[in-house]
Amino acid sequence: MDLGASTLWWLVTAVAVVIELLSGTFYLLMLAIGLAAGAIAAHLGLSGVTQIVACAIVGAGAVFAAYWVKRRRPGDPPARADRSVNLDVGETVQVNEWAADGTAVVKYRGANWTAIHRDGAVPVTGPHRVVELVGSRLLLESLTA
Repeated sequence: MDLGASTLWWLVTAVAVVIELLSGTFYLLMLAIGLAAGAIAAHLGLSGVTQIVACAIVGAGAVFAAYWVKRRRPGDPPARADRSVNLDVGETVQVNEWAADGTAVVKYRGANWTAIHRDGAVPVTGPHRVVELVGSRLLLESLTA
């Protein structure tokens, strides 16, 4: 067993982890897992080429797995539709009538606002929930439908 090679692998792994912590690059952490696989291969007494192959396969597999998991997870809503960014999202308004152009004037926060409905939705009167701000317009979703 060559302690010099394994020590070098562990030092490179530690450097990668430190750089990841300073930069916040999650994929660098996945590559550090590959470097740790190279260190383990060195501890097992495998050849230098096998250590590099183990590092490459495990590191690339970890990066691919992290990318695949990230793609499958639903993304965050845009800021204009995120309740934690825009406090109007989720509030309720009353729509009394819709204009022919698909807009309505609603009273909200003591002022008149122009409201629009979601594409494809049939405009109905009654209570609606604000789902997004589109410029200075409220995008509404019916609470009755």
